[in-house]
Amino acid sequence: MALLWSLGALLASLCAATAMTDPVIVTMPSEVVNVNETTVQLSCNLTNPTSAVAGSHWEKDGKKIDSSVDTKPNTFIEYTIKKADLQTGGVYHCVFLTSPQVNSSIEVKVLPHVKAYKHSEQGNENDKGVLTCTCHSYPLPTDWQWFKVIGDKKTLLANGTERYEVKSTPEKSILSISELDIEKDAGDYECLATNEVGSGSDKIQLRVRSRLAALWPFLGIVAEVIILVTVIFIYEKRRKPDDIADDDDSGAAPLKSNAAANHKDQNVRQRNCN
Repeated sequence: MALLWSLGALLASLCAATAMTDPVIVTMPSEVVNVNETTVQLSCNLTNPTSAVAGSHWEKDGKKIDSSVDTKPNTFIEYTIKKADLQTGGVYHCVFLTSPQVNSSIEVKVLPHVKAYKHSEQGNENDKGVLTCTCHSYPLPTDWQWFKVIGDKKTLLANGTERYEVKSTPEKSILSISELDIEKDAGDYECLATNEVGSGSDKIQLRVRSRLAALWPFLGIVAEVIILVTVIFIYEKRRKPDDIADDDDSGAAPLKSNAAANHKDQNVRQRNCN
């Protein structure tokens, strides 16, 4: 029994000694939350390195930041984010080139940046309407909601109620409206995404057209032709008879009568007989 206790104490002391000599990276801050449009300073301090530091760099979402590469044997490094926003939110790693290399992470979390695929959508009456919103912020949304907006009032459009269907992934949400109605469905809609930091939203205006809307250009052309034909017909009906006679007269001189020639021939024949 005493032997087992001695072995346990020895093992514990060895583990404690190993833990004390393991490299430790102290990050500052431990994470960044909801500081949109402000400058952020990240730093890492390496203690108890297992070997000499051959250099260091920073990574964002697993990709090396080339501008952060440092070949000096520093155990304290910094990185400045000029503006925390959609593009700069994510997971940052400070990497120390020891043997083996060590690293630690700092999360930069921002509000969801929601953007409508189109801020103005059109649909035909009785057809299906589709509205789409996307989000690429870090962290990604855990919940999506859609609202119909009328003035200051917002009505939640729950999935599966009436004619509404909502399909969402962390990066995108789609609202489908079956059998569009001009009176009920035309108007403004809002898509809202929520992550652990907070919420963000965007709006879409939906226009619903009559099914006859596509025929209006054709009907307009037909109407113009009918009006033109009617005007021509009325004009022809109202013309004066003199105008018609003038049109029939081509302007050429009338043909001479053959009566005079016939009378002359008769006189010649009579003289010959005498």
